Amino acid sequence: MTKSYPILEFDPVPQAIIEPSQRLKPIDIPESCVLTFFQDEINKLNQNGRLRRIKRLRSEMGVHPVYALQHGEQQVALAHPGIGAPFTAAMLEEIIALGCRKFVVCGGAGVLDGSIEMGALLIVTAAVRDEGTSYHYLPPGREVLASQVAVQAIEKTLAHQEIPYQLTKTWTTDAIYRETAARAERRRSEGCLAVEMEAAALLAVAQFRRVEMSYILYAGDDISGKSWSSRAWIHDSSTREQLIRLAAEASLRL
Repeated sequence: MTKSYPILEFDPVPQAIIEPSQRLKPIDIPESCVLTFFQDEINKLNQNGRLRRIKRLRSEMGVHPVYALQHGEQQVALAHPGIGAPFTAAMLEEIIALGCRKFVVCGGAGVLDGSIEMGALLIVTAAVRDEGTSYHYLPPGREVLASQVAVQAIEKTLAHQEIPYQLTKTWTTDAIYRETAARAERRRSEGCLAVEMEAAALLAVAQFRRVEMSYILYAGDDISGKSWSSRAWIHDSSTREQLIRLAAEASLRL
């Protein structure tokens, strides 16, 4: 196991000192789950009486609710996984321990190609592992793949509603203030159209725990040029609302 760098010391043993299943027991929860980074949209759904809280997870930051969302005649679980690879991985571990098995994640991302319009939809097929968390779940490697079954579920959902999309890799990084021009160009050359902070970790946890997961992003800010363009991406409420609905439908196709 000993390597030159600790991050490369992957240990495949399935049992860790602290296991989520030791801390949390399964509850009555939908197998299908939407993880979304859009807290503003979760708040709206809650204020409109669309959500029913089914669990309160806790961390040093406070309470992290897990909700049930009615989608047609079925229900899906809905939660905000937090921000950044380590925290979101821990949240996913706990939600899996509660009983969810089919995940669609929706969020926003920076784009590495300025021709991609703000709000365009991107389905993640793989994530470049430029973060630390995934290396504790999978052997060292450059990329982690999304579940092909989950990718197809999102594709079918968007095609059914005649919504255009692109398939892409994404660049998962731990440091938003160290996205240099040279590194962005290298990621583009690898086939990444998007950059975000969580996908590689979440996909690695999903593989390790043998659950299905894919990711749908909307194109937000632009880091493809010499300077950053925010494109006011965080104010695109209509796309965020739509993505939660599409993710719920896709998760139910799994």
